[in-house]
Amino acid sequence: MTTPLAQRVAGAPISWGVSEVPGWGHQLEPGLVLGQMRDIGLTATEFGPEGFLPDAPADKAAVLASYGLRAVGQFVPVVLHDPGHDPLPQVEAAIAGLLAADAGTVVIAAATGTDGYDARPVLDEAGWERLLANLDRISATAAAAGLVATLHPHVGTMIESGEETRRVLEGSVVGLCLDTGHLLIGGGDPVATATRWPDRIAHVHLKDVRLDLARQVRSGALTYTRAVTEGMYAPLGSGDVDIAAIVRVLEGSGYTGWYVLEQDTVLRAAPGEAGAADPVDDVRASFAYLLSLARTPGRAPGAVE
Repeated sequence: MTTPLAQRVAGAPISWGVSEVPGWGHQLEPGLVLGQMRDIGLTATEFGPEGFLPDAPADKAAVLASYGLRAVGQFVPVVLHDPGHDPLPQVEAAIAGLLAADAGTVVIAAATGTDGYDARPVLDEAGWERLLANLDRISATAAAAGLVATLHPHVGTMIESGEETRRVLEGSVVGLCLDTGHLLIGGGDPVATATRWPDRIAHVHLKDVRLDLARQVRSGALTYTRAVTEGMYAPLGSGDVDIAAIVRVLEGSGYTGWYVLEQDTVLRAAPGEAGAADPVDDVRASFAYLLSLARTPGRAPGAVE
């Protein structure tokens, strides 16, 4: 029996402004973030960046369990195209933590090798070959441990656009983490991707995006960081991504994985301080919107019209 959609919704610390990027705004403490996830009604989360939770795998799991949360995956930005760098040790360390927390998904981003997401080098043919080969190595390593590896298209990484995503899916066996926001910002079509590749989608990051700011990032008029600071990401249902269509396509195709609520945020100050926003309100609104998609009268629980 398929688990209802309402039981497959997870949080992510980036919605509270917790990021691996140096200088990425005010960083909240784990107790506040995890406590608010629990209070909203979420029962699962991704780990967040290195340093957010304890380093020891068992300690990561214990901290989440103390808030009534389980782990579903970890975002792992790793260099895949450099002939002098082996990504497997970093991925294997992430796998150890995921196994300890009984999580199932390794979420790989093709890092550039520099901090931040505001610029990226051009990937040549040799780089493409190494990247695809490393994704297959990572997929095999994850599968041997009982986990699923996915590639996360992400602005400012080596794989961000719809065309680059297509090349990965056609040239490797790795699963896809469908990030509805990053794919749109990079010039892709998340609805078309969900429709064309449903069998490859193993994990979903649900984001809504304000298209006017996304277009400025795409054109180079705004950096990614600046656009996030100006509110490029919006609560689900209030931006320009057709979230309802994406969920309808995925559920109709038999998707049984997690929907991770992600609204990348840059906090200027701690909640309660002058000029500070409280990210919990936006996460609560996104959660309520997603749950509303599963409450259509006359449909089975978890079904989406």
